[in-house]
Amino acid sequence: MKLIGGSLWDSDVQYLKNVGPRRGYLLKKMGISTVGDMLYHFPRDYDNRSDYKPGGYVSGEKATVRGVVAGLEEKKPRKGLTITRAFIHSGMERLVAVWFNQPFIRKQVTVGVSILVTGKVTSFHNELQIQVADYEIEDGKEMINSGRIVPIYPLTGGINQRLLRLIIKSALDEWGHRLPEFIPSEMLARFVLPETGPALHAIHFPDSLDEIRMARRRFIYEELFIHQLMVALMRKRSRVEKKKHVYPPADQMEKYFLSMLPFILTQGQTGAWEEIKKDMGGPYPMNRLLQGDVGSGKTVVCVLAMIRAVSGGFQAALMAPTEILAEQHYLNIKGYFEALGVQVGLITGGMKKKARKDLLLKIAAGETGVVVGTHALIQGDVQFNRLALAVIDEQHRFGVRQRALLRDKGHNPDMLVTTATPIPRTLAMTVYGDLDVSTIRGLPPGRKPVKTFVCSKSQSGMVYREIKKEVTLGRQGYIVCPLVEESEKVDLQAAVELREFLSSGPLAGCVVDILHGRMRPEEKESAMGRFRDGEVDVLVSTTVIEVGVDVPNAAIMAVVDAERFGLAQLHQLRGRVGRGAVPARCYLISDSRGEESAYRLEAMRTISDGFVLAEKDLELRGPGEMHGTRQSGDILYRIADPVRDLRTLEVAAREARRLVDDDPEFKKAENVNLAWEIKKRFSGLGFFSIG
Repeated sequence: MKLIGGSLWDSDVQYLKNVGPRRGYLLKKMGISTVGDMLYHFPRDYDNRSDYKPGGYVSGEKATVRGVVAGLEEKKPRKGLTITRAFIHSGMERLVAVWFNQPFIRKQVTVGVSILVTGKVTSFHNELQIQVADYEIEDGKEMINSGRIVPIYPLTGGINQRLLRLIIKSALDEWGHRLPEFIPSEMLARFVLPETGPALHAIHFPDSLDEIRMARRRFIYEELFIHQLMVALMRKRSRVEKKKHVYPPADQMEKYFLSMLPFILTQGQTGAWEEIKKDMGGPYPMNRLLQGDVGSGKTVVCVLAMIRAVSGGFQAALMAPTEILAEQHYLNIKGYFEALGVQVGLITGGMKKKARKDLLLKIAAGETGVVVGTHALIQGDVQFNRLALAVIDEQHRFGVRQRALLRDKGHNPDMLVTTATPIPRTLAMTVYGDLDVSTIRGLPPGRKPVKTFVCSKSQSGMVYREIKKEVTLGRQGYIVCPLVEESEKVDLQAAVELREFLSSGPLAGCVVDILHGRMRPEEKESAMGRFRDGEVDVLVSTTVIEVGVDVPNAAIMAVVDAERFGLAQLHQLRGRVGRGAVPARCYLISDSRGEESAYRLEAMRTISDGFVLAEKDLELRGPGEMHGTRQSGDILYRIADPVRDLRTLEVAAREARRLVDDDPEFKKAENVNLAWEIKKRFSGLGFFSIG
């Protein structure tokens, strides 16, 4: 059965009941553009409000109270404060439900209605009150805010829990009965998984904890299975059609480049380059992952691969996840390629129209041999003349879709993707199952590990004095502030206030600047450029500097509230210092007394090898903590975690390979809906010619 009236993956969310253009805009800021995104926006937690009692309430407890409204009153004790009170008889006791600054409640809650309220019970002037966190009027309809297990969702400004539940309920009512099952029925039976429609209802509005468990099992398997299907299809596809380009066997450009370097390649770099060179010389397109620790020298190996491409008269592209990193790559490699007589271009989303147009003409004509850019590289108006090699830096920041779109800019180009977030080889082979893996171990000669210290907040003054001391010696430093999605504005304000405090206090006399994710691209570029050029002594930053920022003069870093970062993230941040000849230090400031936080910070203090830290990360596994295994762009992992769910991932990978080997075109009747689902979710990948 195919879905009548279009797919939930191409139906705009704004046309759902209770949404409209304004709310649609807010939802799209959350990454919810289609009905499919809406239904797959899973709860982050649940609140069991199904257990309510007629009396015996204790001050300080959280409770759900069911009763009849016996009276209402509204007070305005001072300007700007409205208190609405409802007197509720619960059968054995009378409580007062209290709402603050919600005057509209008087229109919704009237005397005589049966109501459920959830909140904290308090005793005030010998009167039991419940400060209402949520409520629901019993009117015969299915309740979604009280009297049941209630979903708690990730939110954005302008969208609250009640509204999001209402929208998702509307989506389920409208679409739930017409969703075709796409996982083959024998697979569902073998693994005891519920079908799509019932599972979606159970994960959003469950009747029991067991329903949640079963629904989560279904969607974890579904995500991993679909990802592994794409991986298996890409691997099979890359082995079907031979590439048309052939590189010259002996390369003078490579030798000249190596002679220009102020160092000799390490054994790890040489070994990785030999593996890449062998792949590039083969008849089929290379699909290789190059993983190495922070500062291990992956970029030099990528440049060698790009030189091999342009030496044959072809083009090479390098795609980076941020404009800062793309510009940095451009500046780092431009001189080398120009010395070899090769033009290098930089294309980003923030380019001026005329400059972009001129560059696009040169790329299309083949005049620009190496093109560096962000996601802008995969836009429709970017046309290459003879793209033979595509390099993707920081692979974990891109999804399978972006990789496929960049590949499609050429005719079966070689593909090299890199990551500085090492993961164990067995996991890499499963997560990146369509890629062969090369690993660079160790650091280049002369590069020393960064000394790491764990400090309490009471020692912050000492840390800032050490930073100022480095500045007086002509060096630079970073101070990293955490920024979490749920309280972005509050944390951003904290970062701004910290900069002001430092500028007028501990770091007075130093030039202190700020860099954060809410700045416009050109503002980020300007701030990073000033720091890179030495005009700024200390950069107060959020984690936008986590990947790829390379300022050799930066010798010291302080990470505030370090317990709020994962191990992989802390290691990436620490890798921003110690990139020059001067010994570097990193201070992790934390007052957390949690056992896991202490373990993580101690691991950072004592371990400098990213591969060893990756193994420690496995021991600490919390959902999503190892961000290096997540795919962004197309959100493949909304609920699954390939580390936590490694056994399920291995099963999904085995089943995906078996299905693709057995039915590579998905022509069998039991696989048609699966092909349809992949095509609709990931349109543009070109796996199937359906419809």
